[in-house]
Amino acid sequence: MNRVKNSAPNSPSGRNGAAITQLERDNEIDAFLGLGDFQYSTPHCEDYVKYWTRLWGGTKPKLYWISAPNHDWQPGRNEDLDDFMDGQCPGASEKAAINQQRGFIGNGQPYSKDFGNWHFAFLSSAYWRYNHVQAQLLTTWLDNDLATAKAAGKHLAVVYHEPYFTSNTNKHGRAAEHKPWIDVMWKYRVRLTLSGSQHNYERSCPVNNADQCVGDGMTAFQVSTGGATLRPFTSSPPYIEKRFSDTHGFLRLTLRADGSFDWNFVPTSGSSTDSGTRPAP
Repeated sequence: MNRVKNSAPNSPSGRNGAAITQLERDNEIDAFLGLGDFQYSTPHCEDYVKYWTRLWGGTKPKLYWISAPNHDWQPGRNEDLDDFMDGQCPGASEKAAINQQRGFIGNGQPYSKDFGNWHFAFLSSAYWRYNHVQAQLLTTWLDNDLATAKAAGKHLAVVYHEPYFTSNTNKHGRAAEHKPWIDVMWKYRVRLTLSGSQHNYERSCPVNNADQCVGDGMTAFQVSTGGATLRPFTSSPPYIEKRFSDTHGFLRLTLRADGSFDWNFVPTSGSSTDSGTRPAP
């Protein structure tokens, strides 16, 4: 979301943060989901306060975040992100929305949150880099969480940083080790997934756990256009329906109680966009 030591309001990150902050202040959005990475590249409290807060701090009143994306996670660093989102870093006492509701969220702790008739699970994909045992335990947590929400009649969504349904770049390919999570998502027919990490934008067809486009699959959005340098694609998976790597901006979603949803990518630096509707199941 923000480059190293960047606090310039006219940067792509600054324009993005200002646009989303204004939507919050005008009460035009109910929630802002921060997919990360929040602050490059291995930040401490002072980096979040000195740089991220100046550009994105206005989003905190409606911010739901992942604990944590991989750059914010770097071993020995993630505690600072946890403290920052809980208002414990000197110079930044405001808490993120989810912390106001739940209190302190610890290193790698998953949580879920209902928005109307939609149920969102938030997972730390950094566990697959740093602690595979805990990643497998999160698979069980996800299974139980989605089962309960499905039984309650909720429409399901999952938020995790490093994407599984994605094109390659010269830095990253798909997070193949996430497959156990994908299998659980398919088991409960998750409708929507949100990820970041790749420094570009992608949207999949409704896809199953075998990379096939199917009517009851997951629409996977990969949105990592917050402000860091964008990356071109180096592969073309058949399940990707729309993508671009020349525009910074953010994705707006309108979720309805019947499971239908609209999407609209809002460019803030550049001109590419994407919009559409997925009907109710």
